[in-house]
Amino acid sequence: MSRYLVTGGAGFIGSHVVDGLVSASEEVRVVDDFSTGMRKNLTQHDAVEVIEADLVKPGVAISVVDDVDYVIHIAAIPSVPQSVKDPLTSHRANVEGTLLLLTAARDAGVKRVVFASSSSVYGDSPTLPKDEKMPTNPLSPYALQKLVGEHYMRLFHELYGLDTVVLRFFNVFGPRQNPSSEYSGVISLFTKALSEGQQPVIYGDGEQTRDFTYVSDVVDGLILACHRPDAVGQIINIARGGRTSLNRLFEVLRALVGVPSVAPLYGSSREGDIRNSQADVARANQLLGYNAQVTLEEGLRHTVEWYRSSR
Repeated sequence: MSRYLVTGGAGFIGSHVVDGLVSASEEVRVVDDFSTGMRKNLTQHDAVEVIEADLVKPGVAISVVDDVDYVIHIAAIPSVPQSVKDPLTSHRANVEGTLLLLTAARDAGVKRVVFASSSSVYGDSPTLPKDEKMPTNPLSPYALQKLVGEHYMRLFHELYGLDTVVLRFFNVFGPRQNPSSEYSGVISLFTKALSEGQQPVIYGDGEQTRDFTYVSDVVDGLILACHRPDAVGQIINIARGGRTSLNRLFEVLRALVGVPSVAPLYGSSREGDIRNSQADVARANQLLGYNAQVTLEEGLRHTVEWYRSSR
């Protein structure tokens, strides 16, 4: 049995990681400031140690890595629009918090740190699918902050010998994704609007594409990255490896919710958004033995069912 620290462990992705680790009979510690995370996401786990704290506050990172084997670092302000609106707050959480955590992990002798990065670091390159050797071109403060975090992971591995792995996520979705925030993922926003008989907003013409990835597949990637020896020092895409337009996504969700007469509203494209995204997942398969298991339609069905049951 190993002890894992999950930063942001009360949030959407983090709480699913906690579920996976507990199911594997591992010891789990969570640190979360609950600015977006929810306590109800963890109430089913009595044995999980939950620390309410902000990683940027003095001494927090040092205390939470004490006696920890593996760190899964998910805590962030994961929003492109919010980073455009308030880059300083995003920088504090996404860059300063990461550096403080890495320094503490190095000094505490943590075995490995796995960092949740983002496909947004690729920018709007027309090349598809996007592989890890491509040049990066962040188009938003959030994307830049994630790229800075990646470089810190590399430097701490090269300079200090700390095992680090970077995983680039592509449009993660599933149960517990908060549909009440304007910065939520498009699937949770569409699901909420359609379930309430409202017209969801599609920014742009709707033909932009994304590689939507169900959250359980992301959890598998994170846990594999903690242990596979060939992953150390690597940057690895975690996704399905497919591509779906927002218009097509809307059609599938509309059918699942059962509101065939509802049409979307179209608005102006948002600053920092990219046009098309699709992952090359060959490196994940090779280094992690990773293969996404959940189809888009299956994941959307689970998401709609969860939303209905949680209302």
